[in-house]
Amino acid sequence: MALEVGIVGPSGSGKTSLFTALTKAGGGEYGKTNIGMAPIADERLGRLAAVVKARKVTPATVRVQDVPGSAQFGALRQVDALLVVLRGFGADATPDDDLETFKLELLVADRDHVEKRLERVSKQAKSGDPRLRAEVDELERILAHVDAGGVLADYTGELPGELEPLTTKPLIAIVNGAAGIDLQLEAELAELPDEEAAEFRGGGSSALEDVAARLASALDLITFFTAGEQETRAWTLRRGQTALDAAGTIHTDIARGFIRCEVVDWRDLVELGSHAEVARQGKQRLEGKTYVVADGDVLNVRFNV
Repeated sequence: MALEVGIVGPSGSGKTSLFTALTKAGGGEYGKTNIGMAPIADERLGRLAAVVKARKVTPATVRVQDVPGSAQFGALRQVDALLVVLRGFGADATPDDDLETFKLELLVADRDHVEKRLERVSKQAKSGDPRLRAEVDELERILAHVDAGGVLADYTGELPGELEPLTTKPLIAIVNGAAGIDLQLEAELAELPDEEAAEFRGGGSSALEDVAARLASALDLITFFTAGEQETRAWTLRRGQTALDAAGTIHTDIARGFIRCEVVDWRDLVELGSHAEVARQGKQRLEGKTYVVADGDVLNVRFNV
C-alpha cells in the first residue's frame, strides 16, 4: 500500500499549487478534494537503470490528498503525514502564527473526534462487552487529558487504534513565498518537460526535493530498488522493515510465496556493471524473510506461488 500524505492549511495558502507541483498531474481543482501520486526523485534510480539498460524506469511514489479548508479533516485520519501550507506572501503574512492556529484546529478536531467516539462506544458498551467497556474507560481518560490542556501525542496511555488522531501525525510546514517555496512557480514548472524545467532553474534541483527529503525523514523512510532490463523501480519502506515487507510492497503474491531474497548494494551494481559481476565477486547475499532492508539495497525476491 502506498504511503499517503495530506495537504492541509488555511484557505488561499497555496495547497492546490503544492498538489499540482508534487503530482505533475495538471492543475488541481481549487476548492475540491484532489488526489494524485507524487514521484519521489532519487538520483540512484537513473544510474541503476543505465547499468541494466532498463526499458522502463519507475520512481517511488507517495499518494497525495489535497483537502479544501478544514471541514474535511476526517478524510485525513488515515494518512501517514500532513503537509501544512502557510501563506508567506503579502505584507500581512504571519506564517508562524498561522501554524499555531492550525495546530489548535487539529487539536480541537481531535478532541471532538474523541468525544463523538466516546458517545458511540458508550452506547455499544451497554451490551456488556468487556472490550468495549475498557475502551470507554480509556476514552474517558483521553478526554480528561485533552481537557486538562494535554495533547494526544503526549498521552501516556494507549490510544485506541480506531481513533486515528491527527495531532500524532508528522506535521511538515511549508511556507509559500519568498521565505520558503514559490509554489505557484513550482506548479507552473511541473507542467513543463523535466529538461525545460531544469534549464529554467539553471540546472539546479527543484525546491520540492527538500519537501520529499523532509517527508522521508519524518516518516523514517528508506528506499530499496528492483533492477531489471524490463523495469527498474524504486520503492519505499519504513526503516526497520524486513525483506518480507519489501516483497509485500512489490506484490502480495510475492510475499505469500517468498523463498529467499538476493541482496546487492546499489553502489556495487553501478561500479561493477552487472548482476553477474557482482555475484562473481561475492558481493551478492542471500537473505531470508527476517532480513532488515537497508537504504540502497537492490533486491531480487525469489518466490513460488
